[in-house]
Amino acid sequence: MPCYKLDGICPVVHPNAFVHPTAVLIGDVHVGEQCYVGPNASLRGDFGRIVMNKGSNIQDNCVVHGFPKSDTVIKENGHVGHGAVLHGCIVGTDSLIGMNAVILDNAEIAAFSLVGAGAIVKAGFQCEEASLIIGSPAKVIRKLRDKEIKWKQLGTEEYQHLAQRCLQSLEECQPLAHVEENRVRMDEFIKSTSLAPKIESNEK
Repeated sequence: MPCYKLDGICPVVHPNAFVHPTAVLIGDVHVGEQCYVGPNASLRGDFGRIVMNKGSNIQDNCVVHGFPKSDTVIKENGHVGHGAVLHGCIVGTDSLIGMNAVILDNAEIAAFSLVGAGAIVKAGFQCEEASLIIGSPAKVIRKLRDKEIKWKQLGTEEYQHLAQRCLQSLEECQPLAHVEENRVRMDEFIKSTSLAPKIESNEK
């Protein structure tokens, strides 16, 4: 992975975390145990500190940054969807940030909450635990149901398992010219090896 020391401060990655080779880590970045950082994510600890706590994930094309003296923190089992932007904010324990959402400075997403895809959470935003937060500007519209929280937790477990799968078997390769006969589907492989729990649909 492109990993850069800045002003003598070097990123820290736990040995059982996975950071994709195309993700970029700069400066004061802490990637904790069982974390996953996806392709083309940018974690820039060149002004403030970035902390990923145990079991959290930051997916493809996310940007994480902060102003001087700020901490951008993803707490334990926090889940940050594709293309999200986090800036000087806190993602609470077991919370989910939807795809392409933006969380601005000093906002704090409480534990077990869900920010909808494309939401823009204003600076200084606060909410109670288990909130469903959507819109631009984002607002709390209701409390999450227990089965919605469980659905989120299963998805986060998938990424924790993905981190271990990638550490064990991800390798750069040349593409095949033709599809093999009886090619195994990825979901069938996962099911056959019991590498991850099944994600069920999030029905209302």
